Amino acid sequence: MMSSSRAKPRTTMLSRSVRITRKRSVFFERPDPLELRLRTEGWGQLGVWLPPILALLVIGTESTNTFSASNTSGWLRPLFERIFGMFSDPLWWVLHHLFRKTGHFLGYGSVCLTFLRAWLLTLGRSMDLGTRTWRWKGCLAAIASTAAVASLDEWHQTFLPSRTGLVSDVLLDTLGAVVTCGLVWLLCWRKTRRRDEWEPLPTFRA
Repeated sequence: MMSSSRAKPRTTMLSRSVRITRKRSVFFERPDPLELRLRTEGWGQLGVWLPPILALLVIGTESTNTFSASNTSGWLRPLFERIFGMFSDPLWWVLHHLFRKTGHFLGYGSVCLTFLRAWLLTLGRSMDLGTRTWRWKGCLAAIASTAAVASLDEWHQTFLPSRTGLVSDVLLDTLGAVVTCGLVWLLCWRKTRRRDEWEPLPTFRA
């Protein structure tokens, strides 16, 4: 005879007071450090850093001769002219340049978002960081990581005959990272209630 009551989902206990439960995104809620340590233990680190790794693979693919200005113009211009009509060469050069720089800004903003998630999950394991400190350190680490990737990307392009490594592109990419973190702070963290913020446990000296 089957029981009418449904079986409760299995949970894993870290201690008597810590239970694994489904939480909101790390962009909206500070996870419990003890619970986070259990979730990201061992292979759990793969789930933390896999998005940045995939983002780096995309950046590495785009940092090749295949995505040089002459090649992207070759397939973008026919596409846009089919939709909007013919462009003069000077006008298309300006538009194509803007498309590529916008791609830099948005692309590296997305890279920064993956780094921000990874750093928030990594730093969130510490019980010594308050919520605001955790957020600031996560943002600074994500921006620094994005700037490092952008620098390596532009340095790599100096070795390719059809690409040009530019300091201005590194600055643009870093700006995309800064704006991304600013938007996360404005949209996700600005209205955080004080009672919902995590505070580090006090330490007592003998």
